Amino acid sequence: MAKAEENKNTKPGFVQRCVNFFKGIGRSFKNMFHELKKVSWPSKKELLNYSVVVFVFMIVMGVIIGVFDLGAGALIRLITG
Repeated sequence: MAKAEENKNTKPGFVQRCVNFFKGIGRSFKNMFHELKKVSWPSKKELLNYSVVVFVFMIVMGVIIGVFDLGAGALIRLITG
């Protein structure tokens, strides 16, 4: 009975922990591939549409941030000038 309790409380060896670690990584990749099969990928037209929207948004935000930066710089020059 004492040996059964000792076996439950002992940690697995280094090799067993490495094997379990790599099994976990393999399981993660397997699950990832199963999930990727469920994804509905956009068509070329949708992808182009989404890309244009993102590009236009980046341009607009760049202009807005640039205007704020110029204004803040002018304000700092006015205060410290």
